[in-house]
Amino acid sequence: MNRITQRLDALRASGRKALVSYVVSGDPQPAATLPAMQALVAKGVDIIELGIPFSDPMADGPVIQLGHERALANKTTLRGTLETVKAFRETDSDTPIVLMGYANPIERMGYKAFAEAAVEAGVDGVLTVDLPPEEATEFNAELKAVGIENIFLIAPTTTEERMQLIASLASGFLYYVSLKGVTGAGHLDVSSVEEKMAKLRQITSLPVCVGFGIKDAATAKAVAQTADGVVVGSAFVSIMGELAEQGEQAIAKALGEAVAPIRAGIDEAVSA
Repeated sequence: MNRITQRLDALRASGRKALVSYVVSGDPQPAATLPAMQALVAKGVDIIELGIPFSDPMADGPVIQLGHERALANKTTLRGTLETVKAFRETDSDTPIVLMGYANPIERMGYKAFAEAAVEAGVDGVLTVDLPPEEATEFNAELKAVGIENIFLIAPTTTEERMQLIASLASGFLYYVSLKGVTGAGHLDVSSVEEKMAKLRQITSLPVCVGFGIKDAATAKAVAQTADGVVVGSAFVSIMGELAEQGEQAIAKALGEAVAPIRAGIDEAVSA
């Protein structure tokens, strides 16, 4: 069984919700990524989304766009990102890792070559932001062949018919985008999330993790009351950018301190 399913099943059995963190590989310097991942897990992150740097991250807001720019300035590549995952696996064989990015770098490597390299490195899932389900058949087949989950986004504007199509192709979990806009936006509408979650529960039994607009303990707690998991990205990437000159240990420490209240907020939502 894939690590993502194992982790989400275990959390559900224990009555807990997942905290999913996002950071950009190679941001603000390549040496910072591995200790950042380790610090996030140590303080309560259940699943790591590792961003593949890309020159045109269209779904991302200014904070994460800057993270991509810093990583690209460091010449961080898809293959380098896979090497980081492999290094992480030397000390952590349990935490699920999802690569999140855009289709171009994966297509340049080739679907089959990418899938084989990803599973060898220890990747558990892939979320390709700009690959629509209608064009995902070939990639889906290559990921399934090696046991990697293919995770899809669902937006507030997604129709019920399209939600059914996406759910039929997806595995691991569905990523619900909580708002119309880019990552890091601040206008989270919890009631709208609740309505969409109710509809998704009728369509699929897959866990649903919610991201975009979640940045602190309060927003995480609100979303965790209905979602299976909460995704936090811009808040962590912002810390990494602010502390870029202070080195990887300072970054890791600050990330750990930022995670703790968010983890507590999620756990409060469950126990309330």
